[in-house]
Amino acid sequence: MNKLQHIAFIMDGNRRWARKRKFELIMGHDKGAERIESLVEFAAKKGIKYVTFWAFSSENWGRGDIEVGMLMKVFRKFLKSSVAERMMEKGVRVKVIGDIDAFPEDIRKDVGELVERSKENATITATFALNYGGRKEILMAVKKYLENNMTLGNEKEKDQKFKFDEEDLSDLLYTSDMPDPDMVVRTGGEQRLSGFLPWQSVYSELYFTDVLWPDFDEGEFEKAIEEFERRERRFGK
Repeated sequence: MNKLQHIAFIMDGNRRWARKRKFELIMGHDKGAERIESLVEFAAKKGIKYVTFWAFSSENWGRGDIEVGMLMKVFRKFLKSSVAERMMEKGVRVKVIGDIDAFPEDIRKDVGELVERSKENATITATFALNYGGRKEILMAVKKYLENNMTLGNEKEKDQKFKFDEEDLSDLLYTSDMPDPDMVVRTGGEQRLSGFLPWQSVYSELYFTDVLWPDFDEGEFEKAIEEFERRERRFGK
């Protein structure tokens, strides 16, 4: 049986969930955020050690000031709610990937405090991708490597054989301290990754469902796990 150690979610469908019910869009985002706690708890019960949620992509800034403002309110509400405290009590380690420097100072501060407070927790690691873009992550890693290892004008270095392998790049990514996702789940009916963890997901099992994110409950999570366990993973062999 396949061992599911890390599952990553593209949380799609919050807006459609709200429109379907003739609610304001922020209610869809709120409901989607509320879904996270129960799924982290369910994953922990299943023995899954890592769960990653794509909460805000680097392209989401293009949604317009009104909706971006709504999303910032949702983040603030989540960070100030009792959810964060309960996650601490349940041994959840919180990690953030992406460039959060673009977020308002209060959000950056609260995120940083939660990450710091939970860093010793070991039951499960819940990672939130904030202002994350897969191509940007890879470019960041390459630039970092070049800055650390290339010195212009050094003749000795010019004569040396250039070494830069998969391990070097992986070590420079946001996810260097966690395993690659075994499965990537996208809700909402779309069947693409949209730049989510492109390096890390090269051998991930992909699971697409029409269920909108706010409706993706423990039962739907169980269906994804069962599908994962049925598949044969050969990693190109």
